[in-house]
Amino acid sequence: MSFQDKSIQCSDCGITFTFTSGEQEFFSSKGYTNEPKRCPSCRQAKKSESGGNSGYSGGGGGYSSSRQMFPATCAQCGKDTEVPFQPRGDKPVYCRDCFRKVAARR
Repeated sequence: MSFQDKSIQCSDCGITFTFTSGEQEFFSSKGYTNEPKRCPSCRQAKKSESGGNSGYSGGGGGYSSSRQMFPATCAQCGKDTEVPFQPRGDKPVYCRDCFRKVAARR
């Protein structure tokens, strides 16, 4: 399939941005069927605002400052930490460093 650069008007700010053939190929490889409706800077702003990791732009994934955090004690090292969910007690909770170590072993 051959892709060509397209000019698209951003639904948020109204500027015209280029949806490159490379981006189109990436979208296609991920199974995305809709073109982006926001320019890259509005996409990033929307992503930062929601605190999520949605969209194709990748990277990031951190939590916004408005997300409620809950205190917890790491099951691995015993350090006090905060997590973005209410611990229920039926599963271990890890600090950021220990979570990375545990996730890397999976």
